[in-house]
Amino acid sequence: MSTVKQEVVEMTNKLPDEVDYDEIMAEIYFRQKVDKSLKQIEEGKIISHEEAKKRVSKWIK
Repeated sequence: MSTVKQEVVEMTNKLPDEVDYDEIMAEIYFRQKVDKSLKQIEEGKIISHEEAKKRVSKWIK
């Protein structure tokens, strides 16, 4: 099993040599959010499409 540090090193090694700090941070942030979402799905911590629509409709009133 790889560690988070190993995964970040592998991920950054795949980026172009001209990449800047902001692009690296954005890539790490995106990966973190995807991993968190996948874990929530595995744990059944999801809501239905209908429930999501209800929640969003409250925000856009």
